Amino acid sequence: MAWMQKLYETYERCDGMPQFAEAPLLPVGHTQQQAHIEIVLNVAGEFQAAQTVPKENTVIAASEDSSARTTNIAPHALCDKLQYCAGDYRSFGGTKKPGFDEYIGQLRNWQAAFPVTRAQAVLRYVERGSVVADLVAAGVLFAGADGKLIREWASDTVPMPDIMRALPPKGKERDQGDAFVRWIVEIPGKHYSKVWEDPEVREAWIQFLSAKQSATGLCMVSGEFGALAEKHPKRIRGAGDGARLLSSNDTDGYTFRGRFEDAPQAFGVSSIVTQKAHSALRWLIERQGSRGDQVFVAWAVAGKPVPDPLGNSLDFFAGFEEPSEAAYAGDAGERFAVQLRKAVAGYRAKLDPNDDVVVMGLDAATPGRLAITFYRELKGSEFLDRVSGWHRRYAWSQQYSRKESFTGAPAPAEIGEAAYGRRISPELRKATVERLMPCIVDGRPVPRDLVISCLHRACNAAGFDKEEDWRKCLGITCALVRGSSKEEYKMSLEQDRTNRDYLYGRLLAVAENIEELALRVANESRDTHAIKLMQRFANHPFSTWRTIELALTPYRSRLRANRYPLSLSREKLLDEVKCLFRTNEFVDDTKLSAEFLLGYHCQRAALWAKAESADNKEKESE
Repeated sequence: MAWMQKLYETYERCDGMPQFAEAPLLPVGHTQQQAHIEIVLNVAGEFQAAQTVPKENTVIAASEDSSARTTNIAPHALCDKLQYCAGDYRSFGGTKKPGFDEYIGQLRNWQAAFPVTRAQAVLRYVERGSVVADLVAAGVLFAGADGKLIREWASDTVPMPDIMRALPPKGKERDQGDAFVRWIVEIPGKHYSKVWEDPEVREAWIQFLSAKQSATGLCMVSGEFGALAEKHPKRIRGAGDGARLLSSNDTDGYTFRGRFEDAPQAFGVSSIVTQKAHSALRWLIERQGSRGDQVFVAWAVAGKPVPDPLGNSLDFFAGFEEPSEAAYAGDAGERFAVQLRKAVAGYRAKLDPNDDVVVMGLDAATPGRLAITFYRELKGSEFLDRVSGWHRRYAWSQQYSRKESFTGAPAPAEIGEAAYGRRISPELRKATVERLMPCIVDGRPVPRDLVISCLHRACNAAGFDKEEDWRKCLGITCALVRGSSKEEYKMSLEQDRTNRDYLYGRLLAVAENIEELALRVANESRDTHAIKLMQRFANHPFSTWRTIELALTPYRSRLRANRYPLSLSREKLLDEVKCLFRTNEFVDDTKLSAEFLLGYHCQRAALWAKAESADNKEKESE
C-alpha cells in the first residue's frame, strides 16, 4: 500500500499548485477520454453547430462504474459515446446495446439534486432524441441510402470523412456509433463555454457522487472510515489503456476466498483516495511523456523536479549551462566532471535532502491487468547520489550521429540496442530496461551478459549497416566496460598505461588510422583490414597482428610517396606503442579482455583529432 500512499500524498501536495496550472491534476470524479465530435448548443438546449475535433484528451465527469466500464452499460455524466447520449442511435443502425435510458436517467437525477445551467441545456437537448439526425444533417456523420450510418467508405475518389479517419478501424469497417461527443453551451456573459471545463459543472458532479455513496469501511491507505471504492480507475497509461492496478471483484474465484469474507476486508480503499492516487499516477506518466506498455516514473512527492533515471547524460544535463570548450580542450573527463557537478548542484538547490522520491515501474502482461514491476522509495539526497553515480561511473565519449555527440552515460534503452541490435524485440527491450533499473537506482553492477553481448557486437564492425551505428555501439560498450571494471580509466588516452590489452587496442587503432589515411589519399572508401579482422584480433591478438601489419606495407608506401604530413608520425607512434610491451606479453596470443576496446577508442579519437588539426593547417597554408 506504500505506493498508493505516496501517490495520494503527491496529489494532495501538487493539486492547485501554480507551477502545474498548464497541466493540472484531474479532479475527483473525472477521467480522460479522446473526443471525436463537438456539439454546440445555446442555453435553451437548441442545436447550433457541430464539428469533428482533433485528436486530444478531454477531461470528462465520470462515475466509479463508468470510468471502469468495459462491456457493461455505465454512462458518463455528460460527454459520452453516441451509444449513450443519442436517443436515435438504434434507429440509425446502431448495433451495440444502447445506454440512452441509463444516461438520461442519471442526468435527470443529477440535475434534480444539483442543477447547473449548462448541464440542464444538454439535458433538454438529448431529451429530444435527435442527436444522430442533427449530426447527419450537419455533415459530421454520414448515412447511406437506407438511412443507416455507413460502416465502410467505398469511394476511391472522394476522401474518407474526418470522423471515419478518427475512429479506430475494425477490419475494413469503422463504426460511427463509437464516436465520442463533448458539449459546448454558449451563455452570454459567461466565461466558460466548454462544458467539460466549467468549474460549476465539475463541482456539482462531485457533490452528486458524494451524496450517492453509501458503502463505508476502513480505508487501508488513509486509516479513516469513509465510502469505499468498489471499482478502481483504468486509463492509467493513456486514454486507451484498459488495464487496472487494483481489482477485488472476483467473488467466485480464489482472489480472496478462504482468507476474507468479502472484498473490502481483503483490500479496502476509499473512493476519494483511489481516485486521487490514480489521477496522480496518470498525471505523472503524462508529464514524463512515457509511451508504450512499459512505463517508469520517478517523482518527488512534493512536486519538485527530479532527473529521469531512464535518460542518458545529455538528458540529465538538459537545462544547465555547459562548460566552455576552450576551458577544457583536450580533456573530456574534466569537462564532463564540471558539467555533472553543475547539474547535480542545480537539482540539489530545488530538491531538499529529506524530500521523498519514488521510482516506480509499470507493465501489463495482459490487456486488463497492470503490474508494478519496480518500486523504490528514497530520500532526495540518496536518489541524486545514485543517479549521478551512474552517470559518473558509466561515462564515456559517445557519438550517436554527426549531430549528436556527448560525453556521459547511455540510456538503458540505448544499451539494449547496443547489446541486441536496432531490431531488438519489444519484449527483450523491456526486459533489458527492467534489468538495468536496479543498476541505476540501487547502484548494482551492470549484468555481465549485457557487457559481453555489447563487446561481441562492437568487435564485429563489419556486421553493421551504417558506420554511425557501429560508432554508437562502440561508445556504449566502452562506457559499460569502464563502469564495470575495478580499475579507474580516464576518458582520454593514457600514454603511461602499459597493460597488454590496452596496448593492443592502441596498436589496432594506429594500424586502422594508417590504412584510412592512405585510402583517403587515393579517394577510396572501404573497410580497413583492422576493422575486418577486429573480432579475430580480440581472440588471437599476436597471430592476427602479423596479418594486419603485413597488410599495412603498401599503404605505408603510398603515404610516403605522396609525402603525407602524418605518415612519419604514425610509423613512429606504431614503434613507440610496440616498445611499451613486455616481450612475453606481446607474443602472448590469448584472448584480450574488454579493456582493449578502451585503448582502441581512446587512441582512435586522439589520432583523428590530430589528423583534423593537420588538415586544417595544410588548408590554411594553401
